[in-house]
Amino acid sequence: MVWLFGFKGESGFSARNTAEDVTQGIDGHGLTAIVTGPTSGIGYETARVLCLRGVHVVMGARNVEAAEKCKEEIIKDIPSATIDILKIDVSSLESVTNFANEYIAKGLPLNILICNAGVMMSPYSLSKDGIESQFATNYLGNFHLVNLLLDTMKTTAKNCGQEGRIILISSLLHRMTYQGGIVFDKINDEQFYNASYAYGQSKLATILHAKELARRLKEEGADITANVLHPGVIPTKLSRHSGFMSIFLYGLFQHFQKNIPQGASTTCYLALNPKVKGVSGEYFCDNNVAQPTAYAKDPELAKKLWEFGTELTKAK
Repeated sequence: MVWLFGFKGESGFSARNTAEDVTQGIDGHGLTAIVTGPTSGIGYETARVLCLRGVHVVMGARNVEAAEKCKEEIIKDIPSATIDILKIDVSSLESVTNFANEYIAKGLPLNILICNAGVMMSPYSLSKDGIESQFATNYLGNFHLVNLLLDTMKTTAKNCGQEGRIILISSLLHRMTYQGGIVFDKINDEQFYNASYAYGQSKLATILHAKELARRLKEEGADITANVLHPGVIPTKLSRHSGFMSIFLYGLFQHFQKNIPQGASTTCYLALNPKVKGVSGEYFCDNNVAQPTAYAKDPELAKKLWEFGTELTKAK
C-alpha cells in the first residue's frame, strides 16, 4: 500500500523516488565503488547514478564486452565519469578470487561494495564449484567477494576517515523458502530442488549474511556498515528463467511494479545518502528500514550459515 499511494517513510523518501532523487545534491567525488551485474537493469542504473554523483565506479561484469558498451553510454551522457571494468562471474569462486586479486593489485581504494549480480528461479544446475547455482550466485559468491575485499575496505575507511558501505541485494521472496529457512544438507539435492524455494533460500541467506557481517564488523570496531535490501518488483532480465510461479507473482503484483530508476533507488540511497550513516545490519525496502521474516532475524541461523559459507569457500 505504501507503493500504491507513495507514502514517505522516516527517511523522507518512498517507493516512488528514483536513484537520482535519493542522491540529489550528494557529492561522491573521491569515493570508489564496485558494482557487480552493471550491464542491465538496476545494476546499470546504479552505476550510472553513482557516476553522475562523481563516484569512481568499477564495473564487475561477467560480459566485459557488454560492460564496455555500458561504459560508453554512461560517458556519452556524463563525460566526467570515471569507470573501470574487471571481469567477474560471481557463480565461480575462482573468478571471484581472480577479480579480488586483480582489484587489490591495482591499488585502488574501496569505499562502497554493491553486490548486485544475481540469478532468479533458474532451472536446477550446479556451479563450477559443484554448488546449486542460485545459492552459489546469489549468496556464496558474494560472501567470498566481501571477505576477500574487507581488508581493502578497512584500510580505505581508515585512510579517508569515511565509513565504508557494503550493500547486498535480497528480495521480498526471501519469505518463500524451504522449511527451516536454509536446508544445509540438501543444498545440492536435485530431487529436493524447487526453483522458487531455492531462490527464496538464496535471498534469505543474503539477509543473514548482511546481519552476521554487520555484527562482526561492529564487534571488531571497523568503520564499515553492511545492509541488505529488496529493490521492489521490477521487470528486468533477472526474471528470464522464471517459470509459472514467477509469472504468477509478477502478474499478481503488476500494479505495484517499479521502473528501473525507482528500483535502483534503495541501492543508491544506502550507498551515498548521509541519513544512513552508522546504520548497519538492516533490511531496507522502498528507501526505508523494513522487517524481514523471523528466519532472517535468527542470529544462530546466521552464525551457522557463516560457518557453512566459510567451509565452502576455504582455500578458494
